[in-house]
Amino acid sequence: MIDRKRVRHAFGKQAGEYESHASVQKRVLARLVDILQGESLAPRRILDIGSGTGMLLRTLRGVYGDAWAVGVDHAVGMNIKARKCLGNDGRAHVLAADAEQLPFSPSSFDLVLSTSTFQWLEHPGVAFGEAFRVLVPGGLFCFALFGEGTLHELRNSYRYAAALNGGPENRVHTFLTGKQVASALRQAGFASCRVTSRMEVEFHENVPALLRSLKRIGAGNASPVRGRGLAGKRTMLAMMERYRHLYGGSNGIPASYEVIYGLGWKGGTAGEDIKQAIDFVFSLNDTGAT
Repeated sequence: MIDRKRVRHAFGKQAGEYESHASVQKRVLARLVDILQGESLAPRRILDIGSGTGMLLRTLRGVYGDAWAVGVDHAVGMNIKARKCLGNDGRAHVLAADAEQLPFSPSSFDLVLSTSTFQWLEHPGVAFGEAFRVLVPGGLFCFALFGEGTLHELRNSYRYAAALNGGPENRVHTFLTGKQVASALRQAGFASCRVTSRMEVEFHENVPALLRSLKRIGAGNASPVRGRGLAGKRTMLAMMERYRHLYGGSNGIPASYEVIYGLGWKGGTAGEDIKQAIDFVFSLNDTGAT
């Protein structure tokens, strides 16, 4: 299970530090934009789900200068930071909203995006269904999330240490497989889907440095199981020693991230009048729905 209240609080609290430490997330964002540019798109209305500090929104405004762009995030702190970063850009707006209950009418956007967000949802298929609902016929859903290979070094080391010391093994966050992601896309209704994966690795001086890095972007453990740290002091020490012994080297310790990239096209042909959808989007912002 995922404690979404805990996730929302953690990311909101770290909004001010996020961009200084989110190195892998920045690589993921850059690759997603490369994928988009390979699709020869000319979107007029864009939605970024889990927009965070607005990094992707700012990039998209440079790539698609004539488009209206809307970002939604559940963490209030992230939304406040995103608005500051976006400044006076009248074509980019940010709302507080749940990815599983988007506050938009059907067929409101012709491009829906998300990076580094859906791994924090208990049922990402529900969010996929919402993305499908708000897309126009012929629209594209493009996203990146962290898959099952993510932080495998940390998870394997912790499970070993928990078995030695009686710690709760289910404190380890689990990630989706590529097959699960593809299946969720199809179940959401997308007529044509493409799912690929890519590994990203970053190095840290030691395990405490890795854990501090994760905490600084809000990406701590999302399990609802409570305890001291990952478990107790003995489990922590055993986990760090196992990690160093199995994976450590001259560059420190690696932290691997499996990034799953997905594209899904909504069947049909776009062509309806879009003015009502745009008016609906920005009336929300005007009435203080934040």
